[in-house]
Amino acid sequence: MPNKLLITGATGNIGTQLIKGLDSSTCAYARLLTNKTHIPRMDLPPHVNCEVVPVDLLKKNIDHYLSDISHVIHLAALTDTAESHRKPHKYLTMNFDLVKKLADACLKKNIKLLFPSTTSIYASPDLAVDETCKELKSYSPYAEAKLKTEKYLLQLKRRGLRFVICRLGTVFGYSKGMRFNTAVNKFVKQAVDGIPLSIWKDVWTQKRPYLHIKDCVSAFNFIIKKDLFDGEIYNVLSGNHTVEDVVRIIKRFYPKLAVDFVNHPTINPRSYEVRDTKIRKLGFKPSGTLLSGIKETIKSLQK
Repeated sequence: MPNKLLITGATGNIGTQLIKGLDSSTCAYARLLTNKTHIPRMDLPPHVNCEVVPVDLLKKNIDHYLSDISHVIHLAALTDTAESHRKPHKYLTMNFDLVKKLADACLKKNIKLLFPSTTSIYASPDLAVDETCKELKSYSPYAEAKLKTEKYLLQLKRRGLRFVICRLGTVFGYSKGMRFNTAVNKFVKQAVDGIPLSIWKDVWTQKRPYLHIKDCVSAFNFIIKKDLFDGEIYNVLSGNHTVEDVVRIIKRFYPKLAVDFVNHPTINPRSYEVRDTKIRKLGFKPSGTLLSGIKETIKSLQK
């Protein structure tokens, strides 16, 4: 039977790009949920029957929106790590309580769930880590909610919930719902606007995992097509890079871009690489690069 998807957070950073890139071979219908009362213009694919529904799931009975649904991709979340320190209760309510509510409903209705987590929870002293790493830490309320959700979903695995956890690298690249609270997108936006970059000295040479938004969409389509709802965790990323790498590429387009280094205690002081061999062995091959993502974002923002 053709898959029928429910996508929460449909007008967000990943959501707007995912909708645009839905694979017709794996999706016949998509119910797109957003908490926005004014629906922005969206690139709805002509080959997929889409229904846009404005709703605040925290205040509604989720069961009503799961009728005839085979898969849920849960993208609705608050994502500003810095803000999460100022509003921890708000982040835990949205990023854990809502997922718990949704997961319980999926278990009851035998619906498959795709949950995007984060690679920022790795806390091993090793310079390279993969999904077997047991040393995990929440450096922020945002990450705390992600880690708490992972543990809850793994408990439901024993009760029969079919799900997959994708630990995503920091997402970059242009989308209609893009956010500017992460390194690459923020720096590109400042460069386009002619604003000098303020960078913490401590993070200049830190290496971290990054994920091109188009690779993120490809990974989600891959998981649905492969029916990879096996209760496992998969790292998903395009590459590991330093802040210096990011700035160097941006300066290829803006050679006179000023960079100001400031002293500031970093939230997560670690420098590490994340390995994504597990999902690559199953056939997934990311193709996005830091250069292509930055170039596309600059071109789109300049318009």
